[in-house]
Amino acid sequence: MIIDAAVSILGGVLLLRFWMQAIRVRPPQSVGQFIFTLSDWLVRPLRRIVPGVGGYDWASLIGAFIVVLLGTSIYLAIGMSGQGIVLMALYRFLTWIIYGFIALLIIEAIFSWVNPHAPLAPFVRALNDPILRPLRRVVPLVGGLDLSLLVAVILLQIAKIILDNIFPFG
Repeated sequence: MIIDAAVSILGGVLLLRFWMQAIRVRPPQSVGQFIFTLSDWLVRPLRRIVPGVGGYDWASLIGAFIVVLLGTSIYLAIGMSGQGIVLMALYRFLTWIIYGFIALLIIEAIFSWVNPHAPLAPFVRALNDPILRPLRRVVPLVGGLDLSLLVAVILLQIAKIILDNIFPFG
């Protein structure tokens, strides 16, 4: 459980680092310092092997997958095959991405209810904008309420259900 928690936190930080750089969002200094301090030990060496291509920090994304793969390799002890471990790691990796987006959307909803002018609110809003912008074009305002956030969470839950049906251990 402790290893899984540590792996989940590190993997989440690496995925957040990739997403921030992919959509060109600059984090607040304290958040950025935390993310880069926690992940530089893995990302910097990986950048020598996997350079950024197309403006994407592939080292962060691959680092996140390596972390989940190492965390999943614990299942070797119960006799799971190498192919099974890679498939389980891919499933967990994709699940982390889905849950990460859901968490960001929930955090944005909480900020909008509690304190829309909180220091982290613009950062979270910027992280969610690429997901919500296309939905806002399609989902109309209902009584002045923006339901695109709710639609995004439902779509991500549908993606998780599809993922569970694709992978045998989902």
